Amino acid sequence: MEVIDRKENSILNRVEISWQWRHVGAPTPTRNEIVAAVVKLEPGATKDRVLVKSVNTRFGQPLTTGAAFVYANREDLEKEPKYILERHAQLSEGNDAAEEDAPTEEPPAEADEAEAAEIAGGEE
Repeated sequence: MEVIDRKENSILNRVEISWQWRHVGAPTPTRNEIVAAVVKLEPGATKDRVLVKSVNTRFGQPLTTGAAFVYANREDLEKEPKYILERHAQLSEGNDAAEEDAPTEEPPAEADEAEAAEIAGGEE
């Protein structure tokens, strides 16, 4: 991740970061990866006070740009619109649940054989 612009907004008590991320040979970074990168780059930032405001990936290019806000405290963060706070709450909840309850079931082999026969042209 490369920081393009960093602006301190003292009225809203936050730091506004514009960034770009080149991801050649890799998928678009997730919001959790972006939050982790912002925490690494911004001194004093913690995961619970970082909001990823926007993410934009250009079609056919391994370049993602966006904006993130790092708040000084949790009370100022709560002034953001409700839908953004819910989105970030789902990220932290979804991440914990996905790591703990990752299903590792494999589909039955019979279904694969029936599917392969159907693709091959059916019964002969």
